[in-house]
Amino acid sequence: MFRPKDFVETAEQLIFAVVADGLEAGRILCFLRYAMLDGAWRKVDSDTANAHLAAHYPQYLHYSARLDARLHAVPETAVIRHFHPRHSLQGLLEVEPSDQVLADLHSLCTLFRRRGLDMDQFGVTGSLQVGMQKHSSDIDLVCYDREIFHRARNVVQCLIAEDYCQVLDDADWLEAYRRRACDFALDEYIWHELRKYNKAMINGRKFDLTLLAPMLESETREYRKLGAIELQARISDDFHAFDYPAVFSIDHPQADSIVCYTATYCGQAQTGEVVAVAGLLEVDDTGRRRVVVGSNREALGEYIKVLR
Repeated sequence: MFRPKDFVETAEQLIFAVVADGLEAGRILCFLRYAMLDGAWRKVDSDTANAHLAAHYPQYLHYSARLDARLHAVPETAVIRHFHPRHSLQGLLEVEPSDQVLADLHSLCTLFRRRGLDMDQFGVTGSLQVGMQKHSSDIDLVCYDREIFHRARNVVQCLIAEDYCQVLDDADWLEAYRRRACDFALDEYIWHELRKYNKAMINGRKFDLTLLAPMLESETREYRKLGAIELQARISDDFHAFDYPAVFSIDHPQADSIVCYTATYCGQAQTGEVVAVAGLLEVDDTGRRRVVVGSNREALGEYIKVLR
């Protein structure tokens, strides 16, 4: 089973991040993240990834009918290595850390364990999962159990209060803000992030927590894009606010929900709050409409903002 946050490698020395559950016509929906360029592994941005595949491996460029989006896809038969976040984390924790990033990962997981979190329900994704970490790399943890994920958020809050972990400082927030290309002011971004407790610093290194709960039935439907939309709506249900993708039910005549595929706006709003949202309006074959935020990796011009 292929799930978001997994990585897959092909014989052409390409490593793709999986972005959707399961297969579509025998292909894994994904996006190229690392490629062997000029004899060295390099992390690639969206434009470089698309250009590299178009020039050398066009067979991996794909239009997804399920998502009504252009992305990348790898036939299951082309995978030579499948990186599972859970397996990767357990493997890294079983050996002595060989660099400071791994040492900080061990320290964080030890703090979590001491506070009763079952680390068998966690995995590690990103650069650590594929052995591409640098001295400045973040730690990206994924949790597969909803209750444990929210307990972990509470643990992070406690660790900050006890100074085992720290909130991001001004420079860290600015770096995160620039990386996310958020479509509103820095102070608004920080206000939204501070109340999530899904990221903090340990030993000067940022870590993130992501929830990967079982796939929702709505994600198996096919959607058709209707165009860009901006609206304001009240959140009626935030139960799936931290899922991937995050889902916020809303009270609005034009759409039933907001679905977010970018971590920037995961957990962004709570039940009862009014948000301004910009994204793409989609409709499925039953007529249900949703606003998608994060229709591309950078989510340029798309956002969810609580109106305070």
